[in-house]
Amino acid sequence: MNSLQFWLGLGFCSAISIASAQNDNRAQNHPGEEIYQSYCAGCHEGGDPRAAAFDSIQTMTSAALHYTLTSGAMAIQGQQLTESQRDILVDYLAANAPSTGWLTANACGNDRLSIDLSDISLSAAGGDARFSRQLTSEQSGLSRADMTELELAWSLGIPGVGGLRSSPVITSDTLFYPAAASGMLLALDTETGCVKWAYDAQTALRGSATLSGELPDGQRLLYVSDERARLHAVDPLNGERVWLIDGTIDQGVHSRLTGAPVYFEQRLFVPVSASGVQRGGEPTHECCDGRGGVLALDAVTGERLWTYVTMPPAQYTGELNSIGVPLRGPSGAPIWSSPGLDEKRRLLYVTTGENTSLPATETSNAIIALDIDTGEQRWLFQAVANDVWNMACTGRNPGPNCPSPEDSIIKDWDFGGAAVLVTLPDGSDRLVAGQKSGHLWALNPDNGELLWEQRVGDGGALGGNHWGVAVDGLRVLMPVNDPAGGRESDSIRAGVYAFDIATGQPAWEFRSQPDCADGRDLRVAGCDARYGFSAMPLVVDGALIAGNIDGRLFVFDTESGEILYQYDTAIEFSTSNGVDARGGSIDAHSISAGAGMVFVGSGYDRFRQQAGNVLLAFRPAD
Repeated sequence: MNSLQFWLGLGFCSAISIASAQNDNRAQNHPGEEIYQSYCAGCHEGGDPRAAAFDSIQTMTSAALHYTLTSGAMAIQGQQLTESQRDILVDYLAANAPSTGWLTANACGNDRLSIDLSDISLSAAGGDARFSRQLTSEQSGLSRADMTELELAWSLGIPGVGGLRSSPVITSDTLFYPAAASGMLLALDTETGCVKWAYDAQTALRGSATLSGELPDGQRLLYVSDERARLHAVDPLNGERVWLIDGTIDQGVHSRLTGAPVYFEQRLFVPVSASGVQRGGEPTHECCDGRGGVLALDAVTGERLWTYVTMPPAQYTGELNSIGVPLRGPSGAPIWSSPGLDEKRRLLYVTTGENTSLPATETSNAIIALDIDTGEQRWLFQAVANDVWNMACTGRNPGPNCPSPEDSIIKDWDFGGAAVLVTLPDGSDRLVAGQKSGHLWALNPDNGELLWEQRVGDGGALGGNHWGVAVDGLRVLMPVNDPAGGRESDSIRAGVYAFDIATGQPAWEFRSQPDCADGRDLRVAGCDARYGFSAMPLVVDGALIAGNIDGRLFVFDTESGEILYQYDTAIEFSTSNGVDARGGSIDAHSISAGAGMVFVGSGYDRFRQQAGNVLLAFRPAD
């Protein structure tokens, strides 16, 4: 049994604060400090922009750190340590595991325990099967006029985490929220934020939540993925696990389930990412293996119906890296975005990332159409060819596993968001997708033919469009992250950009500017250089909700680009559950709306961004 059902009669425990969960071993001349300085500090003290900062690592529990060093993203680095060294390092770094007191202290009373599944605002991160990220006023319970004057209704602090990344499922009375590194899937009352039930996945959650349609027995299921590439199916009425499956593609090769699954006709389509990009940074790693794919599952049982992969399994190529380590390939082309679904053509559209080792494949940096029923590839559009990149390619001195400029363009220009199908007023269709190159592509969904393209900025590993676009029926709205990096301000294109879907012509733009005033330079790491838009945006009745990585929340009019509302989330909050919490960067799938409210997860502890641990709920001001 993995759920905690709360009743009014339970004794309430005092909530544990983030501050009390921090490990203070760094100040105690701990033997783990020498190990950390020797093996970890080179990247985590600023040497690698993708590596988590030390303060963020200190929010991780010992269980999370052990998994990361033995089976997760840092497994190759962890292999350099003895078991004893790993234990000492984990003891030095780990936060104290939060008790469940923060949950029981915020338990709902009997009058708020019911869960209504008949009125659903948001059943999955995309808002609909096409992944348009567009909600009507009827779906969301919000009008454009409501979005001009929002107020904070409640805030929930999540202890032991440094960031929040996922989109919930929202019904009229319940928010089903994957609480990131806490490992908890929470059923929260939408009006108050109190806890109805909590499901413990026993490892950090990674993906956004998806709710099935009505299944043959009349039941619905919630689906959410974790850091071990497992997919959990949970009963939304009580938080009990129904089934748990391993979502890896190749035995012994670590996969990731980052994108949200899509439900259709009692099937679940699960995108699968690869983790080889991190391991490529280790000089002694036989770079690289791992490949992207899609799993089609029976939504009732979790049984695999078909599997699509972006390439054959990696093989030894006969080549050696510069220090004599054998190389493998091809690898990469991960699918860390969510699929978009086309009912009329019975196609599933997926987008892919770069290759992580040679040889390059045509399936990298691509938009691919798959047959819904068989998983067979119908057509492919490769936006950028020959992009082979891994973590050895960061910094000024590439490592042994980075390909040469003669063999690759070395750009890291993934697609990180869904390809969105849009039907225009004249009945014609467009398929639109943003890319980390800064490109926005529009294709003919019948055959993948390019109809138009636009580009904003130079793109890059941390530039361009990260987590996707939103549409309002006539315009596609694209957030752009464009780190300053010492460049002249006139060349920086961080902001939000609107384009006519039919023609690709620019409609309006908002160029973001740094805001370090009023103490924000102390609250927000790199506020003068990191002020782009990375999070997946959301349209609600003609209003676009977009989050900045410096913690500012914006609402724009989708027709004109006028700013309707702005709120700084990068502050400390007195939370509804008594947990010490502060906001930070807004990123990934952290923006959602439904039941007459807007929900934002504030804090993102990757890529040197500002950590945070607060879920914010906004409602229209009276």
